[in-house]
Order: sequence, then structure tokens, then C-alpha cells
Amino acid sequence: MVARDMPWQAHYPPGLRADVALPAFPIHDIVDRAAEKWGEKSAIEFRGRTISYAVLRDQIAAAAERFAERGVKSGDRVALLLPNTPWHPIAFFGALKAGAVVVHLSPLDAPRVLRHKIADSGASLLVTTNFDGLATLAAGLVADGTVGGMLVGDDALWSDSVDTGALPQGSGIQPFDLRSAPRAAASAHIPDLDDLALLQYTGGTTGMPKAAQLTHRNLSSAVSSYDLWYTGNGLSRPGEDRVLLFLPLFHIYGLTTVLLRGLRNGHTILLRSRFDPLAALDDIEAGATSLPGVPTMWIALAQTPGFETRDLSSLRLAASGGAPMPVEVARRVAAKTGLEVLGGWGMSETAPAGTNRPAGYPDKAASIGIPLPGVDLRIVALDDPCRALPTGKTGELAVRGPNVTTGYHNRPDENAACFADGWFLTGDIGHMDQDGFFFIVDRKKDMIISGGFNVYPQMIEQAIYEHADVEEVLVIGIPDAYRGESAKAFVKLRAGAAPLTLDGLRAFLEGRVGRHEMPVALEIRAALPRTPVGKLSKFELKQDERARSAAVASQGA
Repeated sequence: MVARDMPWQAHYPPGLRADVALPAFPIHDIVDRAAEKWGEKSAIEFRGRTISYAVLRDQIAAAAERFAERGVKSGDRVALLLPNTPWHPIAFFGALKAGAVVVHLSPLDAPRVLRHKIADSGASLLVTTNFDGLATLAAGLVADGTVGGMLVGDDALWSDSVDTGALPQGSGIQPFDLRSAPRAAASAHIPDLDDLALLQYTGGTTGMPKAAQLTHRNLSSAVSSYDLWYTGNGLSRPGEDRVLLFLPLFHIYGLTTVLLRGLRNGHTILLRSRFDPLAALDDIEAGATSLPGVPTMWIALAQTPGFETRDLSSLRLAASGGAPMPVEVARRVAAKTGLEVLGGWGMSETAPAGTNRPAGYPDKAASIGIPLPGVDLRIVALDDPCRALPTGKTGELAVRGPNVTTGYHNRPDENAACFADGWFLTGDIGHMDQDGFFFIVDRKKDMIISGGFNVYPQMIEQAIYEHADVEEVLVIGIPDAYRGESAKAFVKLRAGAAPLTLDGLRAFLEGRVGRHEMPVALEIRAALPRTPVGKLSKFELKQDERARSAAVASQGA
């Protein structure tokens, strides 16, 4: 990293440098090294069953042999259509050990999106499990020629579930057999650290998803950055932590921040297939020490009846990521639990190391924090991304570091546009204060231009969250004949809340937002749309509004 002024260094723990060189390593070495140190310790707990580090190592070695038997060789793409199950880490590390590039698919993807990702990535083999209908869906992709073959991991191996289905049969379909394999690591593929390891598809706001190319260096540098930060701040205890994992493993947050870092540090991963707030509270009372989540999880936990009376004393780390944490929600959680919900910013393209907010800065509650070790951020001008802006000025966040993607797969035009002067342009709009803390005001593509003024929906959302009856909110821009665009709020109310009108909302927002930011429309919904990983999503709302505008225009024609 090129030396320059980094005001955030003042907020680092003693002995940790912001410009530290991040250790890099082959990702599939993680479990092998952990098994040497914590062999008989529980690596994963799932449905009441424990898998030790030594057993997990051997299962991964067996998986690598199965891939080799199917003809997988260095550089081949292996797609994973897997929920949170031990089959994911087994297939993920096994594919890398065999020299393959992993392609993450979402179990919640529509078939047409799955077909796009498989074709775009060039995946020749699909791995799935007979859980919740996934094997049936995958078998259809084999039957129609979307993918050449698949391996099916039997869900019953981890104990029966009401969602366990039959194992499909057919040409090109084989069971994922984990019979014993030699433990010698010498048979593992030895990659160059700049070899591609993962194609991580991003949830784009328009069109079909695109894949961020992540190398072994990208992923391992991100793991090292989180390690240095969490260990340096006393938030991680190697060999001791019990981490509750509801976050989907096909998402970069759950993969890197929790699974890869956790296994490297000898943590026990309490792996759960679906988020359930009552089950989460039970797990914490049973000894979970860490809960990384997304804002919607914390909102649900805070609304669970009896939340205030539960014993959460074992929990040492409460974290939120994947989307901006509403300040008011964080305050409510802190008031009820005494825990400061920490978190930061990152993206698939940064694997996802970016920033984190150090504990003990209540005046920075709206901040995404400071850059993680070895990661550099700056603010650049919207009209000239090569021009860095001074402290306090609003522009686009730009990031660089060994964790940053090499670019998007099959998108040369976008790659040329998303890098400037060696920095990756994130699409997030924000500023840095005099202390080196960064703030995001919105996504560049979500910004509303109203009467010539820049309006940032996220700032309006933060103000609406202060309303006691609001549980969730999203704000988008809608056409306005006078201003060009204006803000519309979509709100989900708390159970038992009184009706909320537009006039009532506008009266509440007086003094909280500017006149040009005031919503001109309000829609109350029983539920707001979400992405496959549980984040609130504006995409569907924008589609609805475009369809509505088109219908009005056709009626007036």
C-alpha cells in the first residue's frame, strides 16, 4: 500500500498498523492447518451433530477425490447450489483442493437466473443436496442441458429433516460419496495466489447478475484483515468462540467473515439452515458467543416477545453487515441488551473486507467506521474519479487493497469503467470526517435528483426509522412533473400500530429532513421485498413504480 495520510490510524489498537501487509495463502489450506492444531475440537455443529476439524479435513479430501474422478481439473468451474449445510464447506474446500473455481448459486434464484449464472460462468458440474426441493430443481438443469452433470449430497447424512427429499436419478447425476480418502495434503492442487478461486455473483440493481472474480489472494487477504482487526480489538478468541451462523454461505459476508475466518481460528460454527429469532435466542442462552447478522435479523430479534427477559450474557460480539444498520434500530438493541452492535461496510468485490466501526464511539453511530487493516479508502469526485476530495466533501467511495476483485467475469466494458487510477469505484456516495471515519449517504444509482438537488434516500430512511410505529422502510425516487423526481416511502408498520398517513409522516419528518427531501407519497405494505440473502430490496419497488407509470401514460395516450 502506498504511504499516505491515514487519520484512522489513531483509532487502531496498539501495535496494529493501517498499512500492514496482509498475509495471503491458498484458501483450501485453512481446514488442513486448523486440523493440525484443533483436530478433535468441534468445527461445525448442525442439527445436533458435531463435526470435528479432523473429520472435516478428511471429508474435504474425499470431496476433492470425487471431483477428480468426475474429471474436474485446474481452472474448471464447479457450481454450488447449496443452503446452509455441512455440504457447503465440504464442497467449497474440496473443489478448491481439486483446482476448481467455485461458482456460488443462490438456492432462492429463479431458474432463469440459475441458467444465466451457469452459462456465464462456464460451470460444467453442479453440486446440490436433497433439501427443500433443491435436488429436483438441479436435476431439471441437468435434464435440459444447462449443466453437464451434478453431485448430490444426501441431506440425511446429517440427520433427517422434514425438508429432506428423495435422491434424484438420471444420466449425469451421482451421489456425493464421502467414503474415506487419503489424508496426504500432497495430492491437493497448489495454486498461484493470483489464480481465480471464486466467482461471486452480485445482486445487481438492473439486468442479470454479474460475477466478481475473487482470487485466493483476494479471499485470504480479506480473512487476514478481519483476523488482525478482531484479534487486535479483543473481539475474537481463537479456539474458544462459538459463532452462530444464520448468514447464507453462498453470500460473501457469511463465507469470508464467518466461515473462513472462523475455521482458520478454531471457532465452532453453529450452522443453521434458516433464521429463526426464537431459535437464535435459545442458542445464545446455550452459550453462543458471537452473532453476526444483517439489520433485518436484529429488527426481528428486538421485536420477539420476551426478548428483554432472555439471558444473553454469553454473547460477546453482536455484529451487523450486508446493508446499512438503521441507527434507531441499533439504539433499541443496545438499550435492551447492553450490547453495542458493531459492523461496517464491504461488498462482494472486496471479498468483503472494507471498514469496521470500533467500539466506544457513540457519536459515530451513523458511520460505517474506519478502513480495516491493509485496506485503503478515499472519496473521489463524482465528475472525475481520479480526483480525491478533501475531508468532509461528499463524493464516491473508492477502495484499493489486495482483497479487491480483479474485475467482473466477462464484463470488459464495466471493468474499464469501475477502476480509476488503481482504485475500485464502489458506487457508494459518502464522505470522510476529520477523524478518519467514513459515512455513506446512499448508493450512486439510488440517488434522487429533485429540483436540481441531490437527495439521498438512505438519509430519509434513517429519519423515518425514528418513528415509533415504523418497523421497516425503503425510499425510492418516483417521477415528478415539477421536480423531475421526488421521494416515495414504502413502510411496514409494527404489529398493532396506528394507521400512518402521508400527512402524518410529513409532520413527523419536519425538522428531520429538508423540504426537498420530504416524501411526496407513502405506501403501507404488509412486507417489504428482500434479496435472497435477506436484505431489503428496492429493485422490485422500482419495477412496480415503472409499471405503474407506464400504465398511467398509456391511459392518457
